[in-house]
Amino acid sequence: MDHPQVFRFSTQISHLALDIGGTLIKLVYFSANGDSIEESRDGGSIVVGNNGCSVVQGRLCFAKFETRKIDDCLEFIRLNILHHSSGVQHPNGTACDKLSVKATGGGAFKFADLFKEKLGIHFDKEDEMHCLVGGANFLLKTVPREAFTYLDGQKKFLQIDHKDLYPYLLVNIGSGVSMIKVDGDGKYERISGTSLGGGTFLGLGKLLTKCQSFDELLELSHHGNNRVIDMLVGDIYGGTDYSKIGLSSTAIASSFGKAISDGKELEDYQPEDVARSLLRMISNNIGQIAYLNALRFGLKRIFFGGFFIRGLEYTMDTISVAVHFWSRGEAKAMFLRHEGFLGALGAFASYKEQSQDNSEMKPQHHTVQRAILNCSGDNVRHFPVTANLNDGETIECSISLV
Repeated sequence: MDHPQVFRFSTQISHLALDIGGTLIKLVYFSANGDSIEESRDGGSIVVGNNGCSVVQGRLCFAKFETRKIDDCLEFIRLNILHHSSGVQHPNGTACDKLSVKATGGGAFKFADLFKEKLGIHFDKEDEMHCLVGGANFLLKTVPREAFTYLDGQKKFLQIDHKDLYPYLLVNIGSGVSMIKVDGDGKYERISGTSLGGGTFLGLGKLLTKCQSFDELLELSHHGNNRVIDMLVGDIYGGTDYSKIGLSSTAIASSFGKAISDGKELEDYQPEDVARSLLRMISNNIGQIAYLNALRFGLKRIFFGGFFIRGLEYTMDTISVAVHFWSRGEAKAMFLRHEGFLGALGAFASYKEQSQDNSEMKPQHHTVQRAILNCSGDNVRHFPVTANLNDGETIECSISLV
């Protein structure tokens, strides 16, 4: 078998998609040199196989910013020239005012004028639910060791059978929570949700603990003890289980319930205990509502995504216990390593759809850009990453020009 030829190019090639939520901005971009932009500007390579099909080798890179600090995101894009090496130029406009970049989430509407003014880019807006589902399907079908379970301190990666993937329930925990029944590629229905999500956790956390960021609040909760504030079944039953209905003495009967009778003010509690109780309350609620919706539609697989989880073991364990308890072990909570970037990945993948649907769109970087625009799950080879948290990770891939 002959080896493919490798042709070098000197220009850094990247491609950008954004998911702008109420709390966080998520970015996905393709770095053709195999390194994230801030680490290197060396050239990448195009591999041309024996069948004449070009391949761009590189990495999918990830970054996030708080929406309230949107200027940091704008500066990151500007400094790394992502807005000039991304998107598609419309034939009737200049690069300055017609450069189009895929974006999803409510912020794609709210901040469209700001991005046009500061960076000269136009948002090609993609539907939020469509991108979430597309991103989840992309990960589950193409990235090895992407999905896993976490229960009782044990993390177990899952082998996904692509022929038996659907239907499943996708629970995306952003500022609020959306619950989506996925029946196939492009086949989905938002069946439920709750306003008690990541935004609730951060909003109440800021008021109760004075933490100023999501990461700070999560780190604080890691050191807390929710039993100081939560009323447990054992507190009501004199330290014993309520075994008749299957409740252990350590089960939470009422979140923040002890604050009723303790005779204490907020300042009398440790902020880490408050943060822990708040995290437990939100996680339990999401896990229970998710299972009830899965039960409603007869779904056994529940995938949880969104930046609320952050790979935090305590959060995953709380959600898993809730699903396990209410389903009596029949349903499983499953998590994704790139959980926070589903919408951005879905928006990124939509460049392929655009290149196929609009023949007048001309790639900014000729053959290299075309390779990026025409990527699909069948043409992308991925290698597993090792970190638990997904911020700053990369996925190695080769993208074929078809």
